[in-house]
Amino acid sequence: MLGFGLSCLLLHVCVVFGTELTFELSDNEKQCFYEELETDVKFEIDFQVIAGGNYDVDSFVTDPQNNVLYNEKKKQYDSFSHTTAMGGVYKVCFSNEFSTFTHKTVYLDFRHGDEEPLIQTMNGATALTQLESSCVAIHEVLKVVADSQTWYRLREAHDRMKADHLLERVTYWSIGETVLLFVIGVGQVVLLKSFFSERKGSVAALT
Repeated sequence: MLGFGLSCLLLHVCVVFGTELTFELSDNEKQCFYEELETDVKFEIDFQVIAGGNYDVDSFVTDPQNNVLYNEKKKQYDSFSHTTAMGGVYKVCFSNEFSTFTHKTVYLDFRHGDEEPLIQTMNGATALTQLESSCVAIHEVLKVVADSQTWYRLREAHDRMKADHLLERVTYWSIGETVLLFVIGVGQVVLLKSFFSERKGSVAALT
């Protein structure tokens, strides 16, 4: 079993380059990321706002000649793929300039390049052995598992942020209600004491 696993690992040759990061985007701020790509290279972008405000952000992608390839406003999450028509520096930007007081937390996954065949001799002309077929099947399943884990991590972070925000609001509301009840209680006591003191004074005046 160990030898089988090592065989699959040695057969795995991949030229896909990727970057995953989570960054803070302050209010009235824009952040851009740059990547130099060659011609006829496919790149893919996945992003999601996991905290802050209404969980939305502006985003756009430009080519080396500043032609806009992608431009969306106030998106919570989205995906974009493109094959480069020219070589040069491509720019991916996220903007929170429409927000005046809330900052955002954004997850970004940037991938470019093509994945080579898992097995270098896999050219379609020859049949795969049972070992090679098993390696290919395991590789495909592992890619699905990795994508699912990333999605679940994002959902967990998003839900945790919302739960923390809800807890904070409930805590402040409870403190406010407690203070209000205390003030009302003290005010009622003072008001009742004033009624009795006025009645005592009026009785003394009558006698």
